[in-house]
Amino acid sequence: MSPALLLLVLLSASPRGGTGATDCWVSCQRHVQDASLRARVCKACITRGGPESWVLAVGGLKPVPEDVLRSALKDEDWRVRWASVRAGAKARGVPENRALAEWVTAGQAAADLPACLTAARAAAEAGKSPQDFFQGAGDKGPAAVSRIQARRDVIRQALEVEVYAEDPGTRERALSHLSTFLNQPPARVALQSMEGRPESGDAAVAGGLRAIAERKDTSVGRMLLEVAKPADQERVNRLFAVYSQELQALQPELTSGDPQKRRTAVASLRIYGPLAQRELEVALKDPDRQVRQHAARALAQAEGLKVQEAVGQRLRSGADVDAQRPWLELLAREKNCQATLLAVAEDSKQPAPVRGEALAQLVDCDMGGRDRLKRIAPFLRDAQAPIRAGAVRALGAVAAGAEMTEALTAALEDPAPEVVAAAIDTAALKRQSPQADVIAALLGSEHPQVRQAAALALERLGKPQHVKALSECLRQDSVPAVRVSAAQTLGVLGGPFAVSALSEAAKKDPDTHVQHVSREALKRLGFSGR
Repeated sequence: MSPALLLLVLLSASPRGGTGATDCWVSCQRHVQDASLRARVCKACITRGGPESWVLAVGGLKPVPEDVLRSALKDEDWRVRWASVRAGAKARGVPENRALAEWVTAGQAAADLPACLTAARAAAEAGKSPQDFFQGAGDKGPAAVSRIQARRDVIRQALEVEVYAEDPGTRERALSHLSTFLNQPPARVALQSMEGRPESGDAAVAGGLRAIAERKDTSVGRMLLEVAKPADQERVNRLFAVYSQELQALQPELTSGDPQKRRTAVASLRIYGPLAQRELEVALKDPDRQVRQHAARALAQAEGLKVQEAVGQRLRSGADVDAQRPWLELLAREKNCQATLLAVAEDSKQPAPVRGEALAQLVDCDMGGRDRLKRIAPFLRDAQAPIRAGAVRALGAVAAGAEMTEALTAALEDPAPEVVAAAIDTAALKRQSPQADVIAALLGSEHPQVRQAAALALERLGKPQHVKALSECLRQDSVPAVRVSAAQTLGVLGGPFAVSALSEAAKKDPDTHVQHVSREALKRLGFSGR
């Protein structure tokens, strides 16, 4: 076995190699009879890829072996035939579409199907109808178009056969070409191709349509709903059944305990659009922010709406802040997010928690200009606590300075616990270490959300002298969530008091989650045996 052939075998066996190199090699061996010429051109199958690569290599020779190009015109793959026409056109110095028109019209009409099919697909590959493709192709252009139109049904049937091919790339390309050739949406021609065919082939059609949806950045659900007619109901249901099985297969990832798996799975739901609405609605409530954002974006696309349009609809619905949060989070990733979020915050018709949430999302918004604090400052003095809390969280988008420090100091003394908790979180985010002692003192607050925020903040801001207070919090706080946060922070700060409190909690805490977090914190400190 020659080294080149050995490499070809290895490539074709590789997951990345595909069948293109193998098909190219077989085609080259079939049409190139001269051994020395084979050695020169067949290696292009390995270096370039694609079944037509060797033909293009032949086209670069001088003189061009005409007998090889004539033989290639008889190949079963339209790409090889089209490459032969292109190589011949280059050798003659004429436009490719003119050379193709001459080939289509050269033979008897009864034998012109390979040429007509090649022309139809070459035009579709360029995104054009035959009429447009043969503009400027010389006097043979109109005649070529007429012949192709006369073969319209046969070409359609040939392409429909390839829609059911085993190779996914072949299916997608055939469906795309058929759509362009017939001047109909891909979903329309997919449904037509299913007429009279068994359900065993539905997965092939569904796969081809899904691939086109991915390339066009849309969804199969929307593509089908836009073209379906009452007479298509049975075939639409067959495709929906295929996609439903695919959605069912995603369930383990959608419910995984690993956030990254859920993110990947929810991102993949976008391609199903309205068909995945139930799964996407569930994902909107996911504890992971990125999962929620993927779900909101996919739902907006499924509805055929831009993000701001979809958010506007939700805001008009009057839903509570928990339902609005994913949409505001998504809005913070859009262009002009600052102006849009501030507009929501200023809208007195919106509930105070929603307005506050819009302000809080400014921390993830690319806020431009030097007047950031000035834009936020009025909300810091608002009479409604949720709005003040949101404004405090928005301070995370502001560069540290005396004015921001002053605003945080005031917020830490606010009578509303949600404002104090927001100030604690922002101080930790901005690494405001001078506030560490004040925050540690808040471990004794009467409000659980303040105590939990303080325990978490000390993971970043805590000092050795804060370990004793955190240890007492782990031992005595009545709220499990606060004890969990204290255990996490003690696993970072360490020290004898931390190890003692964590060991006790790992054995005796009445909450199993606190026990688990305490054991993990001990492992982090190097006490895996406790």
